[in-house]
Amino acid sequence: MNEASLLQLMLPSFCLCLLMVGMLSYLGIHVIKREIIFVDLALAQIAALGALIGFLLGIPLYTQASYGFSLALTAMAAAVFTLSRSRRSPVPQEAIIGLVYAIAAAVAILLIDKAPHGAEHIKDVLTGSILWVKWRTVGTVAAVYAAVGLFHLIFHKPFLWITRDPEEAEARGVKVRLWDFLFYFSFGLVITVSVGSAGVLMVFVFLVAPAVMAVMLTDRWLYQMAFGWALGFVATAGGLMLSYLGDLSSGPVVIGSYAVVLLIVGAIIHVVRAEERARALRQTLTVGSAFALCLAGLLLVGRVVGSHMRGRARHEHAAALASSVHERAGKAPAAAGETTTGLDTAADPGEQADAVCRALDRDPAAGAKLALQYLKENPPPYFAQQVVDKLDSLLPQPSGFDVAESFSAAVNQKAAARVRANLMKR
Repeated sequence: MNEASLLQLMLPSFCLCLLMVGMLSYLGIHVIKREIIFVDLALAQIAALGALIGFLLGIPLYTQASYGFSLALTAMAAAVFTLSRSRRSPVPQEAIIGLVYAIAAAVAILLIDKAPHGAEHIKDVLTGSILWVKWRTVGTVAAVYAAVGLFHLIFHKPFLWITRDPEEAEARGVKVRLWDFLFYFSFGLVITVSVGSAGVLMVFVFLVAPAVMAVMLTDRWLYQMAFGWALGFVATAGGLMLSYLGDLSSGPVVIGSYAVVLLIVGAIIHVVRAEERARALRQTLTVGSAFALCLAGLLLVGRVVGSHMRGRARHEHAAALASSVHERAGKAPAAAGETTTGLDTAADPGEQADAVCRALDRDPAAGAKLALQYLKENPPPYFAQQVVDKLDSLLPQPSGFDVAESFSAAVNQKAAARVRANLMKR
């Protein structure tokens, strides 16, 4: 994939990440001040569960009906969280939120087994695929965020009062339970449209990390939002750039960049606010160096052990392959050739993708057959794209494969037909 196509691929992801930084940083400050940190995970799991239930009832994923089903279940969870909030209750609200998350996750696991050929789709709902987001999804998210943002802007006072001190808000005549429900419902609406593309973990990081850094830096609300947006932008842009330069998956790299920025901000605050800054700086550098050495040692040991185990596994696999070839020595050479060039089902998707690309270099016709076999298994989009790029380099025109869709989709069936016509019938 050339530089222009890579930038074109990542631009929708970058725009979606910036939208999420703006919206979730604001909501994250509310969440931290309300001390309901894991409400995002709970609502995200509820939204995913709603999509799964709708899928089992015949509602296709990523449709308006599927989002509506998720939103309905999220509204029910918002009502539960609203009713469970009470300063006089002996049970903290965070315990209720944790239980809701655990129950929703358990039910989802039970239902996934009942989903016909739906495990991969449900996995996408739970983990997201930020790199393969399309402009229409960005537009939908932007519209929802704009509506929720306008709603919070118009009614910012009751939301702010309840977040800071619900008892004082109630004394001012604010209907706390009503506005609590509206907060959770609008929050759930944002989560519902975000988690399908970004995944539960990435949405959680976008919600909490910028808000944590902002709260550490200042106590003033407007400054907190400004710091959250600025630091979130830096972490997001840096993570996406690193994923582009290193040809890595965008979601994990962006999350990792947030971790780095959070550590740097925490270290700077610790040194600046210390009474003896020189001593604090030495302590910070010492602790950082110790952790770096421990991590480097662990990685070195892991690499040595992993290399040894991979070598043993390759030896065992080669022995098994040699035995298989020996048993089939009496068969036709073509059959033996198929055995030596077939996909290793024990290998991970990345190793399989590399094997397919090498096969395409050696023999485009046989490699194309192997590539279609690989793509038919619906591997992770990142590795599938590697194989598609290799196929496209051998074709007079791009095949048109869309790795965000299943192999059985119409667009990919047409692409497979082009591959067969151009490579396998030579």
